[in-house]
Amino acid sequence: MLKEFKDFIAKGNVMDMAVGIIIGAAFTAIVTSLVTDLINPIIGLFTGGLDFTNNYAVLSGDVTDGASLEAAREAGAAVFAYGSFIMAIINFLIIAFVVFMLVRYVNKVKDAAVKKEEAAPEAPAGPSEIDLLKEIRDSLAAK
Repeated sequence: MLKEFKDFIAKGNVMDMAVGIIIGAAFTAIVTSLVTDLINPIIGLFTGGLDFTNNYAVLSGDVTDGASLEAAREAGAAVFAYGSFIMAIINFLIIAFVVFMLVRYVNKVKDAAVKKEEAAPEAPAGPSEIDLLKEIRDSLAAK
């Protein structure tokens, strides 16, 4: 059983998947920081700092008016947190757009590299083996 496990782990697909997951987690942190720390504040400038996170409806429980969502949850109230959901959708759309732009840029760079490779002139090929044999035959026949 241990040998089977070693064989399973040693397969390239498993290692590739593990590397992909680790890189994906690191990339997620970068994109989340980009959106949260750079893009959302810029959007906030244009929308007047609009933030839906604290918009909610109290389903049951006692909550003081104007209390934050966190305070309402700490008070034990059942809340319908539609504002958090709206912000999650907005953040998803922003993150999806940023990832799209990054993938688009990477694809352009890859396409440019492929076109550069294709445009590179190939080294002139020398005579083929058959051409050399014909040349040797003709030179022997001339003697």
